[in-house]
Amino acid sequence: MRQITVLVEGYAREWSSSGWEATSTATLIETGAGNIVCDPGLNVELLEKGLAAKNLKFRDIDWVFLTHWHPITSYAVALFTKAKVVDSKGVYWAGKLDIHQGKIPGTEINIWKTPGHTLDHSVLVVPIEDETVYVVAGDNFWWAEDEEQLTDRKSLLEKKDALAVDEKALLKSRKDILAVADFIIPGHGKMFEIAESKLIEK
Repeated sequence: MRQITVLVEGYAREWSSSGWEATSTATLIETGAGNIVCDPGLNVELLEKGLAAKNLKFRDIDWVFLTHWHPITSYAVALFTKAKVVDSKGVYWAGKLDIHQGKIPGTEINIWKTPGHTLDHSVLVVPIEDETVYVVAGDNFWWAEDEEQLTDRKSLLEKKDALAVDEKALLKSRKDILAVADFIIPGHGKMFEIAESKLIEK
């Protein structure tokens, strides 16, 4: 049975007139085929604490999935010394690259390309046994700490992303995610349920 746990709730806050303090949401997916960490982020201390709460260490992770390669998302990837790294295109390990077939290898977890925030952005679509679908959405959806996290459909589709490289593609990606998701795990902010537009408190 697959289990999903938010290890680190992502945040983004301005700490100076020209700088940000931020890390991405880090998510653990436990499957019969191994353990996956999505977007390990920049805050190593919080990441290590999140893993420890699940009685895991960096070496216990089999796959690290990156929604995109911004340092705030990918900085800690090298700590997972036994893991293969997966992105929108391929699987990387020991100096090798293999093109995947749209899934985390050996699982039924789908990788969807969702360009907009970056051109190479992708997400994980994770079905649970009761047919509930979680989408680890990365920065298709994200909020700064001082923003209200509005999760009704209109607000989700209209929310501006100042860092997006293609706003039209981002809108399509958001619509694709909303068409299948029961729960969305954003790049920065709280996980939320689509059916009730409800934030999930940790």
